[in-house]
Amino acid sequence: MHPNPHTSDYNLTTAKELLFVGFEKGFDGNISNFPHQSSEYQYAVENNSFLAFLWLGKRVGELATYNLPYAVLCDLDWLISNHYHLAQQMAAHPDLCSVPLVVFTQKGKPANKTALAANGVDDCYTVPVDWQMLENRLEFLNQFKPRVLETSTRVKLESFRFHIPLAKRIFDVVGATLGILLTAWVWLPVMVAIWIESKGPAVYKSKRVGSGYQVFEFFKFRSMHLGAAEQLIGMHHLNQYQNGAVNGKPIFVKIARDPRITRVGRFIRKYSIDELPQLVNVLRGDMSLVGNRPLPIYEAEALTRDEWSARFLAPAGITGLWQISKRGQPDMTAEERIRLDIAYSQAKYSVLADLKIALKTFFVFVQKEDV
Repeated sequence: MHPNPHTSDYNLTTAKELLFVGFEKGFDGNISNFPHQSSEYQYAVENNSFLAFLWLGKRVGELATYNLPYAVLCDLDWLISNHYHLAQQMAAHPDLCSVPLVVFTQKGKPANKTALAANGVDDCYTVPVDWQMLENRLEFLNQFKPRVLETSTRVKLESFRFHIPLAKRIFDVVGATLGILLTAWVWLPVMVAIWIESKGPAVYKSKRVGSGYQVFEFFKFRSMHLGAAEQLIGMHHLNQYQNGAVNGKPIFVKIARDPRITRVGRFIRKYSIDELPQLVNVLRGDMSLVGNRPLPIYEAEALTRDEWSARFLAPAGITGLWQISKRGQPDMTAEERIRLDIAYSQAKYSVLADLKIALKTFFVFVQKEDV
């Protein structure tokens, strides 16, 4: 049994506290492998917006008993039926605004991500969701959300996101359109070749973190066998970015002669053909032609230190300073890569500078190293 938040003997502890709200039939069917007996977590359940906010308020109302909740997990249908009232209350509170708010929706019920973001919701999952994946996401949110809010006390949150200058956006749209038109004849043969060698989707989609820690869907031609992410677990010793690790974990991952790469994948990587679908990301506004590489969530998690998070002030890009400086070189450290990203983010924007980087990129299309 979980502690009852309404009893007077409900003791605050150092455990990570979770609040489940709006799950009238219980939340077990929404999260698989939830650690009910774990001493690391305590949780409470509410189905009333007023009582939920009262529970949250008690945790931050007194300095002597202050214990900021770890996360609020909410049923999306319930939240909408209550007109986002709880989310809005949390967003307006000086302490609770930094608590991650994650909602759950049923299969076949698309979520309005614009409305969710506008009301302070941090993420939305279609149920059932695996606890391990959710736990990793909550850890990430607890690291970077307070930093974003700290920044917003000095400047408005909107300024944390990179506002693409009109000249850069025109450069992006024109360049991406020309790129697609000039390479259109390659796309279909590449997709067919990928499918013939390794059955499965020809276009690989993954969640990436870009400017202002914004998460978007990232496109590439698939160059690895299916299940490559699971195979990575036993290959960390091959990572060329071992130096610059945080808590024993490398920040970036890149493996020379990676055995997970298919024969077609090795060819399209050699000539950077696998990057072509990112031109669609540019047209959608997710990325720019030139910027800092968008990172997988597990890499972005390690870059929440103040001096490192500055790289996220620049737009995500297909190419950038790192790509044309020491791309793939085994002696390149994670810190060198971060410094190049930060240098771009802090430089005054110039169309000419972007054009120079884009032109230099052509000289590294044929990579000497096998990465």
